[in-house]
Amino acid sequence: MEKNKNNKHEIAYESLDLAFALMELDKKTRYYGTDVPIFHSEIHVIKAIAEHPCIHVGGLADILGITKGAVSEILRKLERKALVKKEVDELNLSRYLLSLTEKGENAHKNHMYYHEIINNMVENELQDATDSNIKFLSEFLSGLINKIQNFDENIIR
Repeated sequence: MEKNKNNKHEIAYESLDLAFALMELDKKTRYYGTDVPIFHSEIHVIKAIAEHPCIHVGGLADILGITKGAVSEILRKLERKALVKKEVDELNLSRYLLSLTEKGENAHKNHMYYHEIINNMVENELQDATDSNIKFLSEFLSGLINKIQNFDENIIR
């Protein structure tokens, strides 16, 4: 029984280690095959534009769950880096439609390749897992994520 409890504590610590390792990986500025550094928030704006061609600032803000002001600030940086371009919407002259430049498309392609590498790491670790193992792990991670997202820090004295 004590050994089982220690194993569960070890899993808790390993889960935290994994979370911190992923956060550190995400914090790194990357070039994604371009000549400019691209931050985490910027590459995800690029991804959203790639997935929604000719989107406008308000629509992008809705998709990303951030304010139009935050989107505008990121877009200014991406325009300076020549990754995104804005064109006046002919149907609504008060807004801009967003698209990626060739360099922006290259960054997006390399970002997706980066995710493919991470996905392959997970798949390789799970290659010998049974369907039952995978179902358990998926439910375990989903449950843990839900509990952490709803964690009330006020319970700590």
